Amino acid sequence: MQLEATELTEAEMALQMEVREYLQQRLPAGTYEVGLGMAANNDVEFSKDLGAKGWLGMALPKEYGGGGRTAVERLIVVEELLAVGAPIGFHWVGDRQSGPSIAKHGTEEQKQAFLPGIASGELGFAIGMSEPDSGSDLASLRSRAEKIDGGWRINGTKIWTSGAYQATTILGLFRTSEHKHEGLTQFIIDRNVEGLTISPIPFIDGTRHFCELSFEDVFIPDERRLGEVGGGWAQNTGELVLERGGVDRWMSLMPILEWWAASDAVKNSPGAQADLGAIAARSWAFRGMNLAVARMVDDGKSPVTEAALIKEMATRFEQESLDTVARHYGRAPDLNSDDPHESLLARAILVSPSWSIRGGTNEILRTVIAKGLGK
Repeated sequence: MQLEATELTEAEMALQMEVREYLQQRLPAGTYEVGLGMAANNDVEFSKDLGAKGWLGMALPKEYGGGGRTAVERLIVVEELLAVGAPIGFHWVGDRQSGPSIAKHGTEEQKQAFLPGIASGELGFAIGMSEPDSGSDLASLRSRAEKIDGGWRINGTKIWTSGAYQATTILGLFRTSEHKHEGLTQFIIDRNVEGLTISPIPFIDGTRHFCELSFEDVFIPDERRLGEVGGGWAQNTGELVLERGGVDRWMSLMPILEWWAASDAVKNSPGAQADLGAIAARSWAFRGMNLAVARMVDDGKSPVTEAALIKEMATRFEQESLDTVARHYGRAPDLNSDDPHESLLARAILVSPSWSIRGGTNEILRTVIAKGLGK
């Protein structure tokens, strides 16, 4: 495993400034609800506006509506969106991982059917992976797809499926044979298909972002199977590189950190200034690691171990940074405060335990890292 130091080119820095200036005009302070990273609000119109700017599906092929641009260029756009807590919930999963996976593994018909909608912000995806009693052990999932005439019959339950209630499409992983890894296959499922029930699960902060998906004799035509039968495990592993290696694993807290850094609580406290300096230094290191992974993706590599390492370290960093801010805040923040930053801080404290669980627990990631280092 090796992460090579790299910097933005002049063209990439110009893109950074373009996005920053656009967001200042499109999302002036006080005109939108600031969110916590990828769990931010859904705003379909904002997603469509980003699509019109060419900032969704950036790395997708141009012939399918994408930008034909690089993973580094997408990282630049994502950084700016997360820094302001933009309402990215609707397009996030499709733009980050479902689109690239369909571009890589999909049929010509699937590419034409889904990629233009992802790039324009009109399609929102959710990922149906986790199941009850399976935890982060994806290979133990039991929801089954049975081959029948013309397609597949799906039965089972998925849980903790982020954003499924408002998504248009589900990319689900199902068991098609008893083989642990080679017995899994992915399917592209319409959110409104007959037999699928989506139930939001109230989260501790009052949001209903997580969902439970119940499949009861759902018919999926074979044309909606993504990739080869039994190829789902390898395809999911590739998607998890995109999910784990991005800046979204340590930038959830960025709007709170920016607010805290400018506060009198920091200006008047040498101790708080020292803690802020440590957080800034670690942020810069994580930014460099993410940039190195993006360069590797652009070089055609699949940095599974590197992405797992960043995710394990970065989510712990997020939680530790939140502990620091909360300690200096001096009192318990009010979730219903009129101050949106105090309310956001309270929400972050409630949901932060999930940050090191979503996308794979630290225990699972340490296993991935250990296996990767042993090769």
